[in-house]
Amino acid sequence: MNITFTDKAIAKVQEKYGKDSSLYLKLKYDTDGCGCVVSGVTTLWIVDEKESDDVTIETNFVPVLVEKTKQVFLDDNMTIDYNESAYTFMLKCPSQILNPRMSFIDKTKEAL
Repeated sequence: MNITFTDKAIAKVQEKYGKDSSLYLKLKYDTDGCGCVVSGVTTLWIVDEKESDDVTIETNFVPVLVEKTKQVFLDDNMTIDYNESAYTFMLKCPSQILNPRMSFIDKTKEAL
């Protein structure tokens, strides 16, 4: 699997992610509330720990965690971009847009 960040996406991620090397970026295939695993939606999370099912994908920016069991729902070559007019991230691959309005959630703050 190959994940590439555009320059716009890198700049926006750095605004939230900062320089804290103890945190991870995770591309989460979220199925909560979707009713079925094939109806999931991709989101970008900031997490403070790696889960047992996570694999690390090297990118042109920082490594990204992806759940091993959910890789089947993702493409081999993906790009994370930032859409300035919609103020949101976008996950795309050469053949389609996987999520045109991908959320970026800091999961470290939800535990507080």
